[in-house]
Amino acid sequence: MGDGKEPVRTILIAGPTASGKSALALALAERLGAEVINADSMQVYAALPLLTAQPSASDLGRAPHRLYGTRPPDDPCSAARWAVLARAAIADAHAAGRMALLVGGTGLYFRALVEGLAEIPDIPADVRAEVTARHARLGGDAFRAELALHDPRLAERLAPGDTQRLIRGLEVFLATGRPLSDWQGAGRAGALDVPWRGLVMAPPTDVLRARFLPRLQAMAEAGLVAEVQGFLATCPDALLPLSRAVGMAPLRRHVVGEIGLAEALGLAEIDTRHYAKRQLTWARKHMIDWFWPGFAQQMESLVAESLAFIRN
Repeated sequence: MGDGKEPVRTILIAGPTASGKSALALALAERLGAEVINADSMQVYAALPLLTAQPSASDLGRAPHRLYGTRPPDDPCSAARWAVLARAAIADAHAAGRMALLVGGTGLYFRALVEGLAEIPDIPADVRAEVTARHARLGGDAFRAELALHDPRLAERLAPGDTQRLIRGLEVFLATGRPLSDWQGAGRAGALDVPWRGLVMAPPTDVLRARFLPRLQAMAEAGLVAEVQGFLATCPDALLPLSRAVGMAPLRRHVVGEIGLAEALGLAEIDTRHYAKRQLTWARKHMIDWFWPGFAQQMESLVAESLAFIRN
């Protein structure tokens, strides 16, 4: 965070999905002449803009935005990779004389930016392909058991369904000969080296939950089903990050004719509730020193409170 020796020109805005953090960031960007930088692991991809709630064309025109829809969906963007891009975007904003507002709900992205990550060597493509195929062949339980032979500490804390992290664990071991848990405990590099302050949107649970279904229904009216159909036709790989986006599983079932749209949206709402709970739990655990502005029904009130916090 800022130490008082130089002005704070980097603001991190976190919070659960549908909390209003993107609207707050845009309003602040207009008032501060700032740039908005994406810190959401799904909004970084150039696909599923409705499902991932990427800024609209109108919003993009109101303030400079970076790292939204910039990566192909078949090119996974790790937290380490994003942190490098984010630091460059922050530097560019500052060089242009603007503040940088990073907004998103991906805790690992924020942690990678602020604290840095273990310096793990790049994994060769053939190793990635081999491990992914092995997981598809063995299934989650057997694959986790194999990982436990090489990295028992990592396997113990991962569920059989945590596909991405299980695969990551084994591919790191096979490529480096060293367990991922060892790499993670060996110190971090690349921590954010400019003063920053953080805002966490934390609406009351009942207020937040009341927003989920209407939001999903609005997405459906805007063409969500067609968007998902198009994505599945061009990106059928179930291991791609976007294939695990919140709400994708029930929408996939609707697209293939297993369930109706109303049921799919209802199941997507449940997924969203669980995800929002995890986001808040993570924020409370890791960002306890951050300022919590709470929730305001009127955006102008929330913007005024946030501006006062930033300026003070």
